[in-house]
Amino acid sequence: MESQIKSTKVNEQDEKCCVVPDIEKLLERDSYLKPHEKEIRRRYARFEKLKNEICHCEGGIDKFTSAYKSFGIHINKDNSVSCKEWAPGARQLYLYGDFNGWEKKRNPYEKLDYGKWQLNLPANPDGTCPIQHGSKIKVVVETEDGALLDRLSPWAAYVVQPPLDEGCAYQQVVWNPQQKYEFKHSRPKRPNSLRIYECHVGIATAEEKVGSYKEFRENVIPRIVKLGYNALQLMAIMEHAYYGSFGYQVTSFYAASSRYGNPEELKELVDAAHSHGLIVLLDVVHSHASKNVLDGLNQFDGTDSCFFHGGARGVHELWDSRLFNYQNWEVLRFLLSNLRWYMEEYQFDGFRFDGISSMLYHHHGIGQGFSGDYNEYFGLNTDTDAVCYLMMANNMLHDFYPDVITIAEDVSGMPALCRPVSEGGGGFDYRLGMAIPDKWIQLLKEYKDEDWSIGNLVHTLTNRRWMEKTIAYAESHDQALVGDKTIAFWMMDKEMYTNMSVLSESSPVIDRGMALHKMIRLITHALGGEGYLNFIGNEFGHPEWLDFPRVGNKESFHYARRQWNLVDNPLLKYRYLNDFDAAMNHLEEQYGWLQKDPAHVSTKHEGDKVVSFDRAGLLFVFNFNSTQSFTDYRIAVPTAGKYRIVLDSDDKKFGGHGRLDHNTDFFSLEEPFGGRPHSLMVYAPCRTCFVLARID
Repeated sequence: MESQIKSTKVNEQDEKCCVVPDIEKLLERDSYLKPHEKEIRRRYARFEKLKNEICHCEGGIDKFTSAYKSFGIHINKDNSVSCKEWAPGARQLYLYGDFNGWEKKRNPYEKLDYGKWQLNLPANPDGTCPIQHGSKIKVVVETEDGALLDRLSPWAAYVVQPPLDEGCAYQQVVWNPQQKYEFKHSRPKRPNSLRIYECHVGIATAEEKVGSYKEFRENVIPRIVKLGYNALQLMAIMEHAYYGSFGYQVTSFYAASSRYGNPEELKELVDAAHSHGLIVLLDVVHSHASKNVLDGLNQFDGTDSCFFHGGARGVHELWDSRLFNYQNWEVLRFLLSNLRWYMEEYQFDGFRFDGISSMLYHHHGIGQGFSGDYNEYFGLNTDTDAVCYLMMANNMLHDFYPDVITIAEDVSGMPALCRPVSEGGGGFDYRLGMAIPDKWIQLLKEYKDEDWSIGNLVHTLTNRRWMEKTIAYAESHDQALVGDKTIAFWMMDKEMYTNMSVLSESSPVIDRGMALHKMIRLITHALGGEGYLNFIGNEFGHPEWLDFPRVGNKESFHYARRQWNLVDNPLLKYRYLNDFDAAMNHLEEQYGWLQKDPAHVSTKHEGDKVVSFDRAGLLFVFNFNSTQSFTDYRIAVPTAGKYRIVLDSDDKKFGGHGRLDHNTDFFSLEEPFGGRPHSLMVYAPCRTCFVLARID
């Protein structure tokens, strides 16, 4: 029988004296953390205590985080069936389905200690399994008042939407095919420069339907490789009953969404990505869960709590969803094992953790701004249980999978979130630079081009914590949703329907939009962080917004797809943006600026609207001026030598006007400028960006 943690009172003296070996590095790097040293040490002590208790009571972290091997419903090698659940509020559990003629009380579970239940079904007399592959099953929960409630196992590995005549609640299907997919390719090595293609399988088709894993594997992965991205981030994989939730109202945490295909097809997709050298990240939602009862975790054992906090603390008012109780032993087992499940079963390479800000604070970010005052991060509003869970998750993942990548979606900017757990940090590898896309949308919506504050823009792009890596992006799925617009659509709007032909003259609107689209992406890529992210289709300026089928749009798929026909048509200008995106990524692959120190910004001229900086030995020049070009414009140079243009947004092959001569060599001058020992003179056309590289 498994051991169970006993409730113990934390030894305050031990906690106070706990020493984190590398915490001094954290304090030396950021002296503003010094007043909060006690709290940082206390958090680490909580983590260390939990880790030790798991090892002592559960036989190690590996066993504890591999609970998916015993919990749920499993068909054994001898064709017997083993079932195990945690339902502390239940009076009795039963299993029923196709295998027993849907008799609810025919197969009762045996009650174990600590709210656990188990059931073992022997093989049939002829040696066959009593529950066949493809069988439909459900767990019946008998409550203390005698009610019988139909539930899906929280550990269900495959659930499907029923036919219309069988109700609306998802059905659990036993998945045990004779031919399981076998991975042929090992995980690629973790890249030093992370270029992420964020995508959604369902919308990745031009047809007005839900796309499939197979279609994505065959049609989209080759595009991603050609564009020069080295990481694929899959959204909406964890099963969600409501398609329009974008996958953020998860109902079955262990089930890969069946609306795109079956589990073997997802495995084949991941393996295909690996064959091209792409790492695959899963957008994981451990910040909350759907309130659905019949096909979700909510009220699984018939009570208000179980996996969640009871009462008001267990409800996210803004998202109308349930909030996990990260202090609960079995919740930790469930969530940590969920991460292991996707790493082991599907061979994912890491995770983007959604909604971290909601987890980190008791207020969940509702009605709360963050000014940067460190007291906001280390005060009583911080949820230490959630912080401890994230530390445990990151520590476990990095211990078992050294090349794993974890990314935090945190709008608050919590200090040390992206430093190792051994320093008292959160353990994440990257955080999303969420202020950057907001800044671009603000500039496009609220200001004329001539009123852009160059200094404020540069500050937004460079304002990140030292030695805590940031993923920069100009727009993600958030900016594409209905009610907002993509950057391309904000700039070009209705003229995208009539003036994108290469056979006609560019209108001022299209000319501006094409130019700024390229400039916005390159300056974000080169200046904004240590990684870069693009949302599917935005690389070629996908028009319109993203709107899933719903009652309000008459269940239409018109806006829940990607119009690849636009970029594939050689007579349309979308291909120019697509080609520039690819050139930008391939240049980064060659010079690796994302893995180098942050850029040195030497020019941010408000009047001229010019920005210049150097990074990884490259010189970047941006002239955001809408009308004025500059000849003999001085830019700073860190290393003397001869330079040549290696990327130019105004190049005709990218839909530009071809105003720069690519055969011109630029020679550095022994004249210091902008904090660098050398300088050179360039021609900077209006609304153009270009990159210079030193040639020997």
